[in-house]
Amino acid sequence: MRRSEFEVTDKKEIESFLGECEYGVLSLISGDNPYGIAVNFAYEDGKFYFHGALQGRKAEAIGEDTKCSFTVVKPYAYIPSYFSDTRSACPATQFFVSVIAGGMVTRIDDLVQKAFGLTALMEKMQPEGGYEPIDAANPIYTKMMSKTGVYVIEPDFITLKVKAGQNLPKVRHDAIMEQIKGRNSAIDHETISLIKHTQIKEL
Repeated sequence: MRRSEFEVTDKKEIESFLGECEYGVLSLISGDNPYGIAVNFAYEDGKFYFHGALQGRKAEAIGEDTKCSFTVVKPYAYIPSYFSDTRSACPATQFFVSVIAGGMVTRIDDLVQKAFGLTALMEKMQPEGGYEPIDAANPIYTKMMSKTGVYVIEPDFITLKVKAGQNLPKVRHDAIMEQIKGRNSAIDHETISLIKHTQIKEL
């Protein structure tokens, strides 16, 4: 990452962020063209799991080339240019947190591993339970398991980027904080918490 002040390397921070986010964008090569598609995912034991059809462009692209990139983004507050007391448009920006991972994506055919991936997805999306444990031997899942594709991304790298004003001079940083507080929207409250959390990590 070019701007090291934005990078977070703590594995627990990465896991926490990925646990909060609902979907990411999987980037593949389809034929001679780049191809990106949004997928729900679960991050478990250092790997990303998602499900989908056994046929179609996504499945074909994975079959052609297993190299991939995976991006997850959570947007925070917009920071208008006038928060910096200028008529120039240049200071306009947005705070955000993102993860970029790169590696190999493959389809899982082993039924035990397939059930593991689907269970990880269910535990994330429906943590309250209310369903029978996923097991290929259970008749209610046998047909579903045979018709559903489950895929795993094994990353070579994962980077977490937090852009929350860390690079700003103190005077400008403090002024923007006051403007965010004054705007007082729900996303502003989340952004203030992010900024304070980031400042604590930097101490």
